[in-house]
Amino acid sequence: MVSVTDYPKVSRLRAAASEPAAVRWMLVAAAVLFLAVFLIVPLVAVFVQAFEKGVRVYLASVTEPMALAAIRLTLLTACIAVPLNIIFGVAASWAIAKFDFRGKSVLLALIDLPFSVSPVISGLIFILLFGASGFFGPFLSAHGIKIIFAAPGIIIATLFVTFPFVARELVPLMEAQGTDDELAALALGASGWQTFRRVTLPNVKWGLLYGVILCNARAMGEFGAVSVVSGHIRGVTNTVPLHVEILYNEYNFAAAFAVASLLTLLALVTLAAKAVVERKTRETLRAAHTSRIPEGAIYEY
Repeated sequence: MVSVTDYPKVSRLRAAASEPAAVRWMLVAAAVLFLAVFLIVPLVAVFVQAFEKGVRVYLASVTEPMALAAIRLTLLTACIAVPLNIIFGVAASWAIAKFDFRGKSVLLALIDLPFSVSPVISGLIFILLFGASGFFGPFLSAHGIKIIFAAPGIIIATLFVTFPFVARELVPLMEAQGTDDELAALALGASGWQTFRRVTLPNVKWGLLYGVILCNARAMGEFGAVSVVSGHIRGVTNTVPLHVEILYNEYNFAAAFAVASLLTLLALVTLAAKAVVERKTRETLRAAHTSRIPEGAIYEY
């Protein structure tokens, strides 16, 4: 809180922090140039290369059997990984934000683990666990269960690399909202499930959607962990990113960029949806903080 007597000090701080107009324009120009070279130009190049040989070649590249199989596997993986991450993320964030218990910091650290472990390393870990010579390998082989070099391994690897996204978006939002609304609902006779469904979930819907968008984008675009556990079996265990890699290595550049344009479109849609939901999430957080300002309090800035 800044009092009126501190206004001269604030003015001096603002003057010290401000930069000449020329410096500001140079910084803006550098940022725009960086984005143009490393973001806009590559995006444009993908679509230019994809349609270089015409629309007919483009459509043939994205509808040929191997590409369709990769698209189906990618969609299947996302359709399984995202709902499971929603369940885990909501449960974990509810427990962390609304309750005090032993091991809360450990749970937070475990949620952040995929951010600190290379996806390739995580794929190797799953091979050590579920591969033919892995810890569970003999048991799985004896019962005819195949995980590595099959769709289950791809789904498990994708789950590992994506499960922090929903929880990490919901935890700060739920902590900012506090427990006042839930306690009021419980005091009025609502059950735990009714409180969650009618109070907590509506309050975090935009944060949940934001986490789902990020989780889905990562699930469809994951390469490292999936590459290790897939075995690169064409038409069977290749997702869209792996299919693009194979086409590019075979010098089939038109088909590679055509399929890659699908992921690029997904990235653009994700970016637009992320911007909308991020704005809604900020509004929710702002409302949560404002609702907790004591009535009659005066803050001078």
